[in-house]
Amino acid sequence: MLAPPSRPFAQVRGVVRLLNTAGGRVLCLAGEVDDDAVAAFLHRYGGEPVRVDAVDAGSVTGLSSAGRQLLVDHLDAAAARTGRPLPVRRSPELARALAEDGTRRATRPG
Repeated sequence: MLAPPSRPFAQVRGVVRLLNTAGGRVLCLAGEVDDDAVAAFLHRYGGEPVRVDAVDAGSVTGLSSAGRQLLVDHLDAAAARTGRPLPVRRSPELARALAEDGTRRATRPG
């Protein structure tokens, strides 16, 4: 089992969740997605990328390297599964983080 975050779940400043919507499963990231927010997600859903149809990160204010890796892993897994990039709703912070990693090519605006 994966380790829980170092802070209590109530004190985690960012959110990473899966939502079931009419359009499919959406990976949602919001706020300061730090290592503890990622650890909380991994503790709940496991270490392997889950199947998602879109990413909503329009309200991300910060993204740690663990958050960036989680996102890239999900984008890569979805692209390999479907043969096309996922729609991604991006905040300015997320757009900067993806540009630093060269991940823009693996996403399409959502």
